[in-house]
Amino acid sequence: MEKTNLDEAFDSFDEQWSPRLAGAVNDHGLKLAKVEGEFDRHHHSVDELFMVRSGEVRLELDDEEDVVLEAGEFVTIPAGVEHRPVAAGEAEILLFEPTETRNTGNRETERTTEVADLD
Repeated sequence: MEKTNLDEAFDSFDEQWSPRLAGAVNDHGLKLAKVEGEFDRHHHSVDELFMVRSGEVRLELDDEEDVVLEAGEFVTIPAGVEHRPVAAGEAEILLFEPTETRNTGNRETERTTEVADLD
């Protein structure tokens, strides 16, 4: 067993929109990311828990009202729901989803990346 300090984990990288795998439970991973600006619109084939640790993130949804998350808040985005995260300033987020889930879900874009382990 290894413990992880979230402050140290977030301090270990600077890249935006590039998730880091902080831990795993069975086939699901806890991914950390720093975000700012607009990301690509996409959906996933599985549910995704999206939590904001610091800052504020707006999730633009196609068929529902946007969801605004502030520090300490989370929402589960159901499988198949198109969404686009947007952060006016830098925000730190945690994602809980299967470890192999790509950051751009069903889309292949220049921002598509494999999840990296924490340094």
